[in-house]
Amino acid sequence: MTFLLAAMAMGAILGWLYPGVTVYAEPVARSFLKLIQSIIAPVMAGTLIASFARGGGLGDLGRTGLKAIVWFEASTSAAMAVGWLVVTSLVPGAGAGLKGSVEPVAAPSFGRVLENMFPSSIFEAMARGDVLQIVLFSIAIGLSCAAVGERAETFVRFCESLSSVAFQYMRFVMKLAALGVGAAMAAAIGANGTGVLLGLGKFVAAAWTAQLAFLALGLILPLWLLGVPLGRFWAHAKEPFAVAFGTTSSAAAIPPALEQMERYGVPPRLLGFALPLGISFNNCGSILHLVMAAFFVAQAAGVTLTIGQQAMILLTLKLTAKGVAGIPRANFVILSSLFPSYGLPLEGLAMLLGVDAFIDPIRTGNNILANCVAPVAIAKWDRQGFSL
Repeated sequence: MTFLLAAMAMGAILGWLYPGVTVYAEPVARSFLKLIQSIIAPVMAGTLIASFARGGGLGDLGRTGLKAIVWFEASTSAAMAVGWLVVTSLVPGAGAGLKGSVEPVAAPSFGRVLENMFPSSIFEAMARGDVLQIVLFSIAIGLSCAAVGERAETFVRFCESLSSVAFQYMRFVMKLAALGVGAAMAAAIGANGTGVLLGLGKFVAAAWTAQLAFLALGLILPLWLLGVPLGRFWAHAKEPFAVAFGTTSSAAAIPPALEQMERYGVPPRLLGFALPLGISFNNCGSILHLVMAAFFVAQAAGVTLTIGQQAMILLTLKLTAKGVAGIPRANFVILSSLFPSYGLPLEGLAMLLGVDAFIDPIRTGNNILANCVAPVAIAKWDRQGFSL
């Protein structure tokens, strides 16, 4: 965090004092972004296939498993709605004056959009970086692996190995993050002026507003409506929330979340699948942030998105965000795959990385809190011997 903030500040000062530095800084920033883009296909394919293949056993849980899926989808949809409403209402990107090298694309017809969702060749889709085609293909293959069972085990393990290699690759790339952020900030300030900094400050404030609004409306309110005593729930949920908030790591908060929710009274069988699976499929704080980041960059770059394009962005993010929670800086991998399709400049991505440390605590905290709420709400809904 310290290195990123220092690099961002140095880049901003350099761009302000010497606007001509843009000529040198921009290639450095774009090279860093290309490194992120280069791993999109293996990350998406490996993680999504493995996630859906391993999650295929939900069908064995019958009614409870179906209710878990419904809850996850409703919760993440609510998070997306809150993020979209806040970013389109507050318009934090207005006036930022971000310029990019990608030209806005024309809005395709509905028929063309539907046709382009499905790949004729997955290798061609990977070469083009067509994220929606990669996602839909990977989900279909993952579900097919789950249906095949043990005969697909070798292939699923290969996908898990591919994911592990991709994770390590991202860790190497992120060691260059300070250089990429500093260069991107220098290029942005040199080309666009200091309005970019004001826009980023407004984005951080809007992001916190949205995350807190979702915490109240998307997490606390449903528990209250289900008749769950909020004080008793918080007494058990505050420890995993504090761990996630302080470490900005969902993985670090999983053990205390499992322990505290079991103490609270959630049936172990339900807790054993709902909470770990929710880390991948119910990452509400992250998907809210993805929505806000995408629309913020569109506002900052002056890219006008039609209602159809906005709907496709939301659908793409909802599908793409599943199963990638464990990737270092997963948000930026997802956004880097999305931006080119809608004429959004990748330069905005590097600048968002610079302020990500200010947003990450509440985003990760909401991810864990959503996954503490989910098993409690499902148990209450399903009446699984869960007396409150």
